[in-house]
Amino acid sequence: MFKRKYIVATVLLSLVALFCFVPIPAYIETVGNAQNVEKYVSIDGRRDTRKGQFMLTYVGIGRATPALYVASYFDKYATRLPSSAVRGNSSTSEYNKVQHYYMDDALNQAKTVSLKLASKPVRQNFKGMVVMSLLDNSSFKGKLQVGDIVTGVDKKKFGKAANFMRYLQQKKNTVVSLHYRRGRTNHSTKGKLIHLPGTSKKGIGISFVQKSKVISPVKIKTDMDGIEGPSAGLMLTLQMYTQLSHEDLKKGRKIAGTGTMLSDGEIGDIGGIDKKVVAAANKKASIFFAPNNPLTRAEKKAGELNNYQEAKKAAKKIGTKMKIVPVKNVQEAISYLR
Repeated sequence: MFKRKYIVATVLLSLVALFCFVPIPAYIETVGNAQNVEKYVSIDGRRDTRKGQFMLTYVGIGRATPALYVASYFDKYATRLPSSAVRGNSSTSEYNKVQHYYMDDALNQAKTVSLKLASKPVRQNFKGMVVMSLLDNSSFKGKLQVGDIVTGVDKKKFGKAANFMRYLQQKKNTVVSLHYRRGRTNHSTKGKLIHLPGTSKKGIGISFVQKSKVISPVKIKTDMDGIEGPSAGLMLTLQMYTQLSHEDLKKGRKIAGTGTMLSDGEIGDIGGIDKKVVAAANKKASIFFAPNNPLTRAEKKAGELNNYQEAKKAAKKIGTKMKIVPVKNVQEAISYLR
């Protein structure tokens, strides 16, 4: 009798453990948080002590278990996503690596743009292009891996990614020899150009971010404390600029926002902006910057919204008085704060 009870108890405990702790091929995305950027940034060893806050915003996202998946239906902000929608074909470790590289690039662009805006000397030393993903029909699939750094093509090196892409477009034959670094070892491999889907352009079928080093006599130190991804670029740039220029753009206000930062100061789109609006409103922000880039004709026809429109819709839904401000570049954000 005791043995039977023991077996039943063991089976029940195993089922509970499976239900609560074993991950399933899905992710739960929900409202995250808004953090004061000043705690992540120091310039020449000094932090910003002026009143007010620039706040980066992020979503909460994690692997689902059966228990978390069921519980998510009681969270009105939760979105249930298949693993493929989050990681694509990447493994968990590759996905985490990709997010780390995105943050590295966001920091480099924020440093470069803020230093230029403040008229400080700066240059980016281009190291190559970090492979983030490969198309299934890329002839380099199975040859390159996520995290490899492409350093050249056909024995040529380039000073920036745009020159690399231009070279591929102008190439007469389709055979490409890529030079890349994996860890500390240099390699070469050959493949063919393909027509990139949805465009008339040729390419090698990889997505990437630039690998570069920012060179400046001004020392900007950042410690992102586990925050990954590229979407903090805008708010990091604003924080760095206000410290570099000694211009008080905060004026005691709580200013939140999101958007990637490109090397020319343009602001790129991000995902999960509705949840980021909620996170900023929860922290009593008075301003929220949202990327306002135009939609394609096809996107408009499909009834899609751009980041700014999504943010406005979310703000209206929760009834916040926080001002949603559309921006296409960092200069627009600075001008608004002035």
